[in-house]
Amino acid sequence: MNDKIDFDTIVDRRGTFCTQWDYVADRFGEADLLPFTVSDTDFAVPKEIIATLQQRITHPVFGYTRWNHADFKESIQKWYLKRFDYQVDSEWIVYSPSVIYSIAKLIELKSQIGDHVVIQTPAYDAFFKMVEAENRTLIETNLLYQNNHYSIDFNDLGAKLKHPNCKIFLLCSPHNPTGRVWTAAELQQIIQLCEQYDVFLISDEIHMDILREGQQHLPIFSATSDSKNIALCTSASKTFNTPGLIASYLMIPDSALREQFLLTLKNRDGLSSTSIFGMLSTITAYNECGYWLDQLNDYLEKNVQRVENFIAEYVPEMMVVPAQATYLLWIDCSNLPFSMEEIQDVLIHHGKVAIMAGETYGTTGKNFLRLNIGCSKNKLIDGLSRLRDSILFLKNNS
Repeated sequence: MNDKIDFDTIVDRRGTFCTQWDYVADRFGEADLLPFTVSDTDFAVPKEIIATLQQRITHPVFGYTRWNHADFKESIQKWYLKRFDYQVDSEWIVYSPSVIYSIAKLIELKSQIGDHVVIQTPAYDAFFKMVEAENRTLIETNLLYQNNHYSIDFNDLGAKLKHPNCKIFLLCSPHNPTGRVWTAAELQQIIQLCEQYDVFLISDEIHMDILREGQQHLPIFSATSDSKNIALCTSASKTFNTPGLIASYLMIPDSALREQFLLTLKNRDGLSSTSIFGMLSTITAYNECGYWLDQLNDYLEKNVQRVENFIAEYVPEMMVVPAQATYLLWIDCSNLPFSMEEIQDVLIHHGKVAIMAGETYGTTGKNFLRLNIGCSKNKLIDGLSRLRDSILFLKNNS
């Protein structure tokens, strides 16, 4: 019988060089804000990971560390088989320090300077920055937003992929920030379009484990029998709150591309020796901590309900987009009679709360907020109260 996890206890992260708490002023201009921002969580990692790291720390040497072995790869294979009913070919699995690094290297290997990289917007803000830094041309295909639901505009997507300069489609699955879990039919249509126009498909699946009740994530490979022109990038870090330990992995079915990636990782960038703590945390998480994830998803389900109920009661002009995945809620503010600049100003200076402005994720997000609910219920209720009081202050002073 596994222990019941206490997600209610607040862990004080201040003073740990924490991006979300210690450096909130970098983005919001104020330091004394309650943050619901960067997409990590405030939860303590599973005790099994702590025990593994503590045991390793008793060994006084932290030398170069190899990832290319059965312990690492088999933990990933077991996880995919159990959670997604998918058998991963161990030869496909490659270590990487981060998902964004993986995507950036694949873009370099599969396109030339100036080529088009298509993303679905709104989109994770690092995609914009990374594509620009790679000197590629970012092409946006806007998701359709109708009746508080997001779907893919396949006509527009096809037109963007058809362009002769388009070489890469970067998919976020499940989608950040809207929380969509793509269906088998949607994934199959995406793959068909990429095959039709000879576009390399990169699927960022880092949010794959954080799912609402009844939802099932499908790894991109499960939607096709021909995976050669696809790569999947992901990590255990989002799920188990370990991004500071530095570890991710990707799957590259094309052996020639895989070899090119490994040469870049090792020979050019000197990054093939993994963080011992990142690797061990991944192995332990996948081998021992499935029960912890199940309880996390249950807790997040309740947090979603808390937000939906609170918003409906106190700020009914706002609408929470139903999230099928992630611990990020996408909140539609378009019915409020205020600009996002006014909303952000009052949140920061009156409510003393930091919630990400939707325009961070592209112009289609300009009337939205992205709220990180990966926290204790008490912190969440405090944040929601600050949101309510801020909007009430705006109404009374407009």
